[in-house]
Amino acid sequence: MIRTEEALQQSEADLKVFELQAEICQTLANPKRLQIVSLLKNGELSVGEMVRAMGVPKANASQHLSIMRQKGLIISRRKGTTIYYRLASPKITDACSIMREVLLSILADRETLSRNIRGFENKA
Repeated sequence: MIRTEEALQQSEADLKVFELQAEICQTLANPKRLQIVSLLKNGELSVGEMVRAMGVPKANASQHLSIMRQKGLIISRRKGTTIYYRLASPKITDACSIMREVLLSILADRETLSRNIRGFENKA
């Protein structure tokens, strides 16, 4: 199929969405933030619960949570002195799970290639 020049051009709206998507990906490009997504996949947790599960200082967890909230990935609510967080959309977990599957597939392919190379070198 031949692609026309018109079909290959991206609209300004598409380019803006790519920029926003890159910002979200950048926000999630941190192991602690991915850990937060994993913790919240089953529902709402308090900051204290996440701090205990992650083994990080409260200030560190709060900083990550603040960034994620600013980008719209999580939603917070206060009950008394306790702040609870939940994912803004279950699709965030889906996206992270898919990327994890891609990573595991890449690692498996690399391991297979490495084994094949080692086997070839041992025969030589």
